[in-house]
Amino acid sequence: MAGVFVHERGLCESDDVGDGTRVWAFAHVMAGARVGRDCNIGGGSFVEAGAVIGDRCVVKNGVQVWSGVTLGVAVFVGPNATFTNDPRPRAGRSAGTFVPVPTHVEDGATIGANATVVCGTRIGRYAFVAAGAVVTRDVAP
Repeated sequence: MAGVFVHERGLCESDDVGDGTRVWAFAHVMAGARVGRDCNIGGGSFVEAGAVIGDRCVVKNGVQVWSGVTLGVAVFVGPNATFTNDPRPRAGRSAGTFVPVPTHVEDGATIGANATVVCGTRIGRYAFVAAGAVVTRDVAP
């Protein structure tokens, strides 16, 4: 991918990554994930197939962005923050029965370090989620 930097120890399997984006060491962007232009995907982060990251986002080290999560433009996600996509996770489900519950983070929002964003929520435009927060309901713009 011309215009995309992938650290020699990073893994970017997606063909849908915008110019100027950087994927750092031990980060993994799966095939089927969409990452916009001029993003920074920090070391040890994981972006699953079906996740969407808008232009100019910063995803710091150790973040998990699962299928069904959409980050708008210029979203900041602090270190070790995570998103969920299953309100009732169970091992041993039949293959193909899981449908991710979507989560939307609108343009300009900030998610603090170590925050957990529970699926099915919407974080509003320019909202600020504190470090260590557990988001279980929508956050107003």
